Amino acid sequence: MKKRYIVYAVLALGLAYLIYYRIKANNKLEGKGGATTAAGKGAKDGKSGALAVDGIIVKLTSFDTDLEVTGAIEANESVVLKSEVSGLVTGIFFNEGTTVSKGSILVKINDRDIQAQLQEALTKQNLSGTNENRAQQLLEKGAISQEEYDTSLADLKSLKAQSQLIRAQLAKATIRAPFSGKIGLRSISAGTYLTPATVIANLVSTNPVKITFSVPEKYAGQIKLGSTISFTTDGSSKENVGKVYAIEPGINAATRTLQIRALAPNANNALLPGSFAKIKLALNTLQNAILIPNEAVVPVLKGKIVYIQKDGKAKEVKVEAGTRTDENIVITSGLKAGDTVLTTGSMALKKDAPVKVHLVKQ
Repeated sequence: MKKRYIVYAVLALGLAYLIYYRIKANNKLEGKGGATTAAGKGAKDGKSGALAVDGIIVKLTSFDTDLEVTGAIEANESVVLKSEVSGLVTGIFFNEGTTVSKGSILVKINDRDIQAQLQEALTKQNLSGTNENRAQQLLEKGAISQEEYDTSLADLKSLKAQSQLIRAQLAKATIRAPFSGKIGLRSISAGTYLTPATVIANLVSTNPVKITFSVPEKYAGQIKLGSTISFTTDGSSKENVGKVYAIEPGINAATRTLQIRALAPNANNALLPGSFAKIKLALNTLQNAILIPNEAVVPVLKGKIVYIQKDGKAKEVKVEAGTRTDENIVITSGLKAGDTVLTTGSMALKKDAPVKVHLVKQ
């Protein structure tokens, strides 16, 4: 019995020792972890304990305010070719994908019945002309009344009008290019029965091209006719240039934007209608602007703040920001020339925390 109690006592002492050892080991690990966490937030100076951060000295500079928007490239002129009259196609006088000149014949429709109608109308017109001439001679001799002559003259004018109408119908049987441009893929063949609903092909003029885009309402007053734009497309990294030639006279009430259109040269036809365009529009140049890196700005509940170094400590400064680029942001209030703005360690910084600043060249 006594032996059993001795074994229990030894086991209890051993367990107590293990618990004590584990607690001591955990305390050591926590001490090391705290040091690691501090290092992760920002390296501290060994002597002063100050957080080592990068910073810049604020300078006044000029800044070109560019507005970046998206838009679409459109043909300068574009039309879907269709016929005004129905009939059998007797001739196709264009090759797909080629350039055609304004007024050139593209398609001919069977017009023999219209030609016959025109010949009949001209015959009647000629006969009526002879009758009108004879009636005029008789009127001069007093052989007929003025009323009889007027009836003859009215018949002649009516037949002339009919001839003009038939000529207009005959002209519709010949489809011509309304402007110079490139013709697309045709959807008809010789012998096709054409109706006004049948699509023949697309005709587009692509030199120059139009670029249509919209800008937010607040920039509407800064866009002028003749303003230069630059743009790129997904198919090419080449930067193209165009000029604004038309501005919508009012703001779109649904989107609160202003629609604008520009023209850009396209001599080599590299810009295709329907392409997506990334547009950069130069608005104006800000003088004495303050630019700081984007990473220096910290969003907070009621706006934005940056940290500056003052008397060796980090100070919070509330700022207002303007235009943002890929790297920098314009600060419109809150900073002045000569301030040292901290650009790293913003997540670890606290108000009045000691800092050691390494100045970075801008």
